[in-house]
Formats: sequence, C-alpha cells, structure tokens
Amino acid sequence: MKGVRKNYDNCCTLSFLLVFLVLILLRPVFSINILSSTEYLTISGNGTLVSPGDVFELGFFRTTSSSRWYLGIWYKKVYFRTYVWVANRDNPLSRSIGTLRISNMNLVLLDHSNKSVWSTNLTRGNVSSPVVAELLPNGNFVMRYSNNDTPSGFLWQSFDFPTDTLLPGMKLGYHRKTGRSRFLTSWRSSDDPSSGYFTYELDTRRGLPEFFVMYNDVELYRGGPWNGIEFSGIPKQRKPYYMMYNYTDNGEEVTYKFFISEQSTYSRLTIDFHGILYQLAWIPPTSRWTALSTLPTDFCDNHINYCESNRLPTSCSCLQGFDRIPERSEGCVRMTPLSCSGDRFLLLKKMKLPDTKMASFDRRINLKKCEERCLRDCTCTSFAAADVRNGGTGCVMWTRQLNDTRTYSIGGQDLYVRLAAADIG
Repeated sequence: MKGVRKNYDNCCTLSFLLVFLVLILLRPVFSINILSSTEYLTISGNGTLVSPGDVFELGFFRTTSSSRWYLGIWYKKVYFRTYVWVANRDNPLSRSIGTLRISNMNLVLLDHSNKSVWSTNLTRGNVSSPVVAELLPNGNFVMRYSNNDTPSGFLWQSFDFPTDTLLPGMKLGYHRKTGRSRFLTSWRSSDDPSSGYFTYELDTRRGLPEFFVMYNDVELYRGGPWNGIEFSGIPKQRKPYYMMYNYTDNGEEVTYKFFISEQSTYSRLTIDFHGILYQLAWIPPTSRWTALSTLPTDFCDNHINYCESNRLPTSCSCLQGFDRIPERSEGCVRMTPLSCSGDRFLLLKKMKLPDTKMASFDRRINLKKCEERCLRDCTCTSFAAADVRNGGTGCVMWTRQLNDTRTYSIGGQDLYVRLAAADIG
C-alpha cells in the first residue's frame, strides 16, 4: 500500500506540474507600463515598458551603425522603428550595460560603472510616499507618487522635454509662469539621435507669436501667426476629419497642440535632420507614414519679399503696385508714393501674412474697424484679420516693409495692402 500511495503522490505531483506549465504557457500576456522603486530595466534583460493599448514602448535601443545605447520611446506596432523621444540623446551609453531605475525620488540611467548619464533632476519631495514611473497611453513617460495618477500630480513628464517629435496632446510653446520653453530639435543625422542643427520653436518676444524653423540662430522658415484655424504659413495639404488643432494664448502660456479622434490612426509632428517639418499620419491599411503638411512647402517658403507659387516656374516677384529695385537681385519698391488721404487697399487672397515682428495687433475690434484704423494711420502699410473665423475678427497692422509673403493655391488668408489709388486697377 505504501508503494501504491507513493506512486499516487508522484503522479499527482507530476500532474500538478504539467497543469502548472500549461497554465504558464497559455496565460494571457499583460503589458507592464509602470516601474516601481524596487524594479529596474536593463539592456541585458531586454526589458521594456508598454503603454496601455500597446501603442508605445519604452526601452533601450541602438541605431544601425552605432554601438552606443539610448533610452527611448517608439511606436510598438509600427514595423520599422519610429522613435518619438530619447532621454540621453547627448550622453549615450558607450557599452551595452545600462540600468534605468528610481533612486532618491528620481529616475536615473546608470552606465557600466554605475555612474548617472541621465536623470530627471528633481529635488526630493515627500520621501514617505513612494514614487513610480509610468508610460501613459499617449506616449508620455511620467513620474508620480504611487497614490496620485492625476496630471496635476505629475512630478516630471517627458512631454516637457521634447526631442524631435510632437505627439497628440503634447504642447509646444512657452509657459509664462515657469519660463519653460518647449521646442523640437532635430536628430544630428538619420542614424544619430544627438541634438542636431535645426529647431522648431515659438517666438513670443516680438509681434504675434509665430513658429520658426531655425538653423542654429538663423531663421530659415516662418510658420506664420495663428489665424484661429491654423498657422497661416503652414496650410494643411490634407485636413483629415480626425485631426483637431488647439492654440492657447493667455496669462499662463502660449502653446500649440493637436489631437486625433481616430484611435486606429497615429499622427506626429516631427522635424528631420534636414530641417524639414512634417505632419505625418500612420493609417493602418497603408502601413506607411503619409505627409499631411510640410514646411517648407516649396521654394517660396524661404525668407524672401514675395513669391508666387501659382506661377510656373515658381518665382520671386513683387506685389501689385511695387517694382523691383534697380540693380538688385531682390527687394521691391513702391511704384507710386502713398499720399495717405487718397490711398486705397488691395485685397490679396490665399496669402501667407508678412513677418509680424514689427506688427501691432488688437483682438477686440472687427475687420471694418481695423481698416478704418489703418487708413487713419499714414504709416500703416497693410492689415489683416487676427482670426479668420466668423468672417474675420481682430486686427493685425503692419507699418513697415512687408517681408516674407507668398500666395497659396489652397489655404492662407486675406491680406489688405495699402496702395496709391493710381496703382489699383
């Protein structure tokens, strides 16, 4: 009987082990998106955090031709790696040894010698409350107290420190209270995520806030001011129904962000290492990134006086009532001097508004009042609506030379240019 009992026990043990192994193999796979203070990610462990919905993944990577390692975020389901954020872009790991962990209320990235190469650099808060790091469904990597998952309770977030990509719900611009400026910086090359030469940033120091593509400190392309629907200098080549844009200008911040309502579609705004700005969408049936808009669109987006993109070939020219300055390759001069009292306005449609650095604006008045104000001011050279919605509201006035204007086949807005009566046909 003892032998039978022993065999029975052995069979039960074997059966239990088999059932356990089957359950392990068939168990559902749960994506982990939270890193606690007792956990860590390593290069050798090949561990990652995956956002709820499996859209984004955070982990270590290296580029094709490099032995250096980075901590970054990419799209999990896009079959070729598309990176949207890099933590240590300018301080890569030189060896395939690296650890991401929480230490002293901070996220830290440690190299092979246990030296920190990147950190969230937070001052120590409530040490009695544990903190966690979490990859959110929208791709935002945040640090928070474990008992507070509200956005207002975030101690740190990757959305405040963009690299070359703007994701839906993420802000670009300037926070007036904190002084923090959020802007995009290109990669150095297609295979090097370190900070490149081009940035896309919002200039709030002069005139109306406008986005610029910069090469170091040189303005290359101007996005035009926000007109209530879009930036007048970046007309959307395609306006999908699922994309919405938001521009905020109040006492706290001047920021821009976009949203998408179609959950199966990914979208991002990115500046590449050539300085080209793209609004891209990944539509599952096509399995490729499709450009919705670009800056520059063509030659006309360079900083020049006036460019007509509707003509073939595209060419620099002068507005009606202006002529080229003799013996100069660029620049225009009025054909007839303004007389102030007898001047009239020429309506130009589908225009990129001129550079607003020296413009004045008043959001309280309508377009008719704007025209009257410009006409009374003999130094006023042109005007336009600050907001094109509802027939046009607000007023933007220029008193100097009209720089960097162009026409569009679609998009743009109305610009009223002051001319001598003799120059209006």
